[in-house]
Amino acid sequence: MNKAIASGILPFDLMDLKPTIQIVEFDINTLFYKGLILKEKEFRSSLSSLDFSPYRGKAVAFTCSAETIVPLWAYMALANAFSDNAVCFDLKNTAELEVDLWKENLLDSDLTAFENKKVVIIARPEIPPSLYLAVTALLKPIVQTLMYGEIGLPKVIYKK
Repeated sequence: MNKAIASGILPFDLMDLKPTIQIVEFDINTLFYKGLILKEKEFRSSLSSLDFSPYRGKAVAFTCSAETIVPLWAYMALANAFSDNAVCFDLKNTAELEVDLWKENLLDSDLTAFENKKVVIIARPEIPPSLYLAVTALLKPIVQTLMYGEIGLPKVIYKK
């Protein structure tokens, strides 16, 4: 008899919710005059002549490697230009955008199967800590017991 199965503990693997969409980074300083100064005319011209094919169907992480002042309207112009091509975009690096998409997947997931159950969040070192915070906040109100680790030897986090 398998004691792990007999225990009634359900596994929750955050890796199942990892975003599958490809994330590409776009450094907005490539649209600046000489890569340093945002001049409206040149910025708009560079933006309108940009080839969007590498961004179609992907998530775009906007970054800015130049230390320059970027007026807020420029971000709106970027959003306008990329909205018809990218699935989503944000002003953050690739890793941060991936975590945000991962959290969205978690928030959109159906958690009804875990109501009033014993649940163990599978331990994985590659999962960002903020996801463990998010999953705990989501599951604590609905589960009987929340644990971390492996089904055979979990660490109890919360118990009703």
